[in-house]
Amino acid sequence: MTGFLAALQFLTIIPGGRDRPFMPDRMIPFFPLVGLCIGGMLAGFDWAVGNLWSQPVASVLDVFILVFISGALHLDGLGDTADGLYGRRPVDKALAIMKDSRIGAMGVVAIISGLAIKWGGLASISDDRQWLLLLVPAYARASMLFGMRFLPYGRPEGGTGHGFFETPLKLAAFWGLLPLVLLSALMGWRAVWLNLCFGVLVTALLWFYKRRINCITGDMLGAMCEVCESGLFLLISMGGIV
Repeated sequence: MTGFLAALQFLTIIPGGRDRPFMPDRMIPFFPLVGLCIGGMLAGFDWAVGNLWSQPVASVLDVFILVFISGALHLDGLGDTADGLYGRRPVDKALAIMKDSRIGAMGVVAIISGLAIKWGGLASISDDRQWLLLLVPAYARASMLFGMRFLPYGRPEGGTGHGFFETPLKLAAFWGLLPLVLLSALMGWRAVWLNLCFGVLVTALLWFYKRRINCITGDMLGAMCEVCESGLFLLISMGGIV
């Protein structure tokens, strides 16, 4: 329970009961479950506002609540990552740009585009809407575990995400994915598409990171979460697939 509350406090603005020490090795496995909590709040919020406004308007409010609950933590990472990895800069220059607290033009474009894609996907989902609002934020937070497992940390001198890489992430830490897969199975064939899209998005991001700078940072983990969340909402809303 301590690890879950620490993860909840780290990934959201929800207090974990009291200020807890930073315990990366204990909180990492709970990232998917924290995502389920976020998804549960999102689904409940969507149901409430959906009774008052049309689905497109409710989807705008859904995007806002996702940003609010996470404290824009991952959006900040998306903006910094876009600034740093844009173009063909050397690795050390890209890492230095991502460390800069200021945001550049590519960061602004990436954030706006990500939010727009997320809204477009949300506004287009009707079937299994509440299930998908529950599960997609959980899958998005689970994606970060793959970045920690398969890429080395890019700032050996220390950084925001350094604690997550102090010890190699074992496969046992991925147990939080099992509840997501089991819950998704309740949607029938749509679950196959959801899990396939998740696998493709994670693989593509890991390949891009490895090819671009062969490492990962805390900002890039946040970007993985945002890209997976927006991408899954967009892909699962495609008509004629399932």
